[in-house]
Amino acid sequence: MRAVITQSNYIPWKGSFDVFDRADVVVLYDDVQYTRRDWRNRNKIKTAQGLKWVTVPVSVKGRYEQKINEVEISDPAWAKSHWGSITGAYAEAPHFSTYRDRLLALYEQASKLTMLSKINHLMLTEVSRWLGIDTAFHWSTEFAAAGAPTQRLVNLCRELGATSYLTGPAAKSYLEVDEFEHAGITVEWMDYSHYPPYPQLHGQFEPAVSVVDVLLNCGNDAPNFILGRNLEH
Repeated sequence: MRAVITQSNYIPWKGSFDVFDRADVVVLYDDVQYTRRDWRNRNKIKTAQGLKWVTVPVSVKGRYEQKINEVEISDPAWAKSHWGSITGAYAEAPHFSTYRDRLLALYEQASKLTMLSKINHLMLTEVSRWLGIDTAFHWSTEFAAAGAPTQRLVNLCRELGATSYLTGPAAKSYLEVDEFEHAGITVEWMDYSHYPPYPQLHGQFEPAVSVVDVLLNCGNDAPNFILGRNLEH
């Protein structure tokens, strides 16, 4: 069984969903320290004026050691603002009408949530469903695993019964692979180099944008530009 253990991100790019699709189980690792100016509460969309950050406002002042799952929303109007930004950027996209009602309902639901982790979980699981990804999602807090950073990941894999652990190439700088090997768990490194460009609004192709971009530009064909099982055939 292949496990992915990752901190939750806000409407992440297509590569995140490819990772989810390749996993048998995904653990959202949100009981670790929240990092500012990262992907936890923001992402990029492509507009006629260039790339634009959409950021979920959160309470961080005086909370420097809070965990991701402790981060609270500081302005409940964020969802209306983000929906306005998405509409402004993608109203002319070929498949905006395909996803308009679903996305609007998703943002209306998210606007009622007060914790960042819950918003991320909602959007990750719902967009996964739209893409035909049926991987199970869990919270790290559901498990007893403890220990130093790498050892805790190993212990989570053990609790899951995982025989392999899939992670991104950035983890090569800190992951102690030998601890996995000693536990009989294979470490696999995700390769993000294989994604083809897709039809996209607003000029030169930009790959590193939210999954919303490929959904609204490609509609039902979006999985063909995201999921490795489609790209490999």
